[in-house]
Amino acid sequence: MILTASRLSRSYGQRVLFNDICFDLDYGDKLGVIGVNGCGKSTLLRAVAGCEEPESGTLKFKTGTVVEYLPQEPDFLSDATVMEQVFRGESELMLVLRSYEEAQQAVEKTPGNKKLQQRLLDAQQKMDEAYAWQMESEAKAVLTRLGLTDFSRRMDELSGGQKKRVALAGVLVRPSELLILDEPTNHMDNETVAWLEQYLQQRKGALLLVTHDRYFFDRVVNRILEIDNGQGYFYSGNYTAFLEKRAERRLEEAAAAKKLQNVYAKELAWIRRGAEARRTKQKHRVERFSRIEAEAKADRQTSQLEIQSAGTRLGKTVIECRGVGMSFDGVAYIKNFDYTVLRNDRIGIVGPNGSGKTTLLNILSGRLSPEQGTVTIGQTVKIGVFSQHSKLPDSDMRVLEYMRSIAEYVEGADGRKLSAAQMLETFLFSAEMQWVPVSKLSGGEKRRLFLLSVLLSAPNVLLLDEPTNDLDIPTLSVLESYLDDFPGAVIAVSHDRYFLDRFTDKIFAMMGQGEIRHIFGNYAAYEKAERGREDLVKPRLEKEPPAPKERKKLSYKDKLEYEGIEAKIADKEVEMRLLAEQINAAGSDFESLQALSARQGEVRESLQQLMTRWEQLALLAEEAGLE
Repeated sequence: MILTASRLSRSYGQRVLFNDICFDLDYGDKLGVIGVNGCGKSTLLRAVAGCEEPESGTLKFKTGTVVEYLPQEPDFLSDATVMEQVFRGESELMLVLRSYEEAQQAVEKTPGNKKLQQRLLDAQQKMDEAYAWQMESEAKAVLTRLGLTDFSRRMDELSGGQKKRVALAGVLVRPSELLILDEPTNHMDNETVAWLEQYLQQRKGALLLVTHDRYFFDRVVNRILEIDNGQGYFYSGNYTAFLEKRAERRLEEAAAAKKLQNVYAKELAWIRRGAEARRTKQKHRVERFSRIEAEAKADRQTSQLEIQSAGTRLGKTVIECRGVGMSFDGVAYIKNFDYTVLRNDRIGIVGPNGSGKTTLLNILSGRLSPEQGTVTIGQTVKIGVFSQHSKLPDSDMRVLEYMRSIAEYVEGADGRKLSAAQMLETFLFSAEMQWVPVSKLSGGEKRRLFLLSVLLSAPNVLLLDEPTNDLDIPTLSVLESYLDDFPGAVIAVSHDRYFLDRFTDKIFAMMGQGEIRHIFGNYAAYEKAERGREDLVKPRLEKEPPAPKERKKLSYKDKLEYEGIEAKIADKEVEMRLLAEQINAAGSDFESLQALSARQGEVRESLQQLMTRWEQLALLAEEAGLE
């Protein structure tokens, strides 16, 4: 067992986040934590990671357990390079890798300095002794897959999203028994999220995860901890299984609650008979009533938020784009874009990071004027914008005061008026929380509050930029339900595949070089269209359907090479060890060290080529039925 957590509790003042949470983690466990924002998910992860103490309870780790933790807002060394940041940590292996990276950079800056060259040779030797070359190679491969290719770039030169991906690469690459990830998919494009899914599925060790991405949740986790009203509930299986089992639990709880209310009514009738009657009863009867009363009146909200769409009338003209173009620093992001937004459009905008998705949304909202073409916004259009960098205007205001500054009352689609307090309760801001300063809310609670302010300002066109970032899954479900009945157009930039599948009927795909492709359907339809497009551009060697694939045959030459290649690999590995010993014995003889190091590089490259060739031949042998 890697970890045993027993009776973990945490509260802030009178507000209980979670109480008596117990769980364990072993190798192969992938535990996902789910619950409404503010329920303590991130707090629980920080406690397990050792970043803060739980209020009560114990955490017992297997001796020698290494934990890697990715918070939502990682800290960085501003003067560190990308590779130095990845190799943070005080383990012996991390020190060796960091020393090598620093020595290599020093030699690149001053190539003629013999002291620096000697330092690099020493660092290379330690890399050999620690078998660290594979980790350096893996780090560069992971960084490249996450869209980062300049490994010597300083951290303070990167964007916020790039910094988060460097931090993610670090925790993925550094060896650990327990990996803790808090919202790892934020600011990632869909292709990268799909890659991360596969990486984590294959990873050994244990995983503790918080994410709002329901497809990611479904495909990665095999156990779920739900935090609901301060209590922890465990489920075996993925997100789909969780939905089924949670529904069963709530049905059982509803039946139990009904019985409890009946008992409470009887006890209440007795307690109201007066002091004289109470004196004739046992004291424990009164105490029992107090317990029943507390349970019966407990807030058992089930996170099934419901809000009604409120919007002003939308006229014939919504938004019309004609010949729209936009470029930055000579790079075209949008070219000759034409589209007329319809009243009930449900459009998702997808594409890689930096492809111009937010730029297109800003042009549609009127916040940004295009370089070419025109954008016409109808007179009756009232746009509600929810941006990924939205900030609340006054962090010292109380939650209720902030909502009242937006609207004292809002009229729903059925004509019923809802007060600001009622709207907040609908979005799980209890009466107590409504008097909490906005600055005391969690990041996710602030996002939820801002979303509520946008939705209930009575827009008839919604433009949403990454609305799923930092929102909890229960709130996302409510947002999607709201959009089902929203009487206007909705256009959203999102990397959340579940969200896009759930609400879109059209996709705008940013293809690069200014091209925007229109696809009718949801995200699944877009993926299918892209696969078909890739098939079309592949060379077709025959018009008829291909015949069943036959096993390939190794040539006689290939067979001989395959039979002898493992011996060659063994020879190169022996030579690498001998060279490491000779380098160690060379002392301060710089000329010998330089020659030996050069030979070591040649042997390493030759070994890598042999390994690559061995993999090719092994695959051919397997297809030929020799394995």
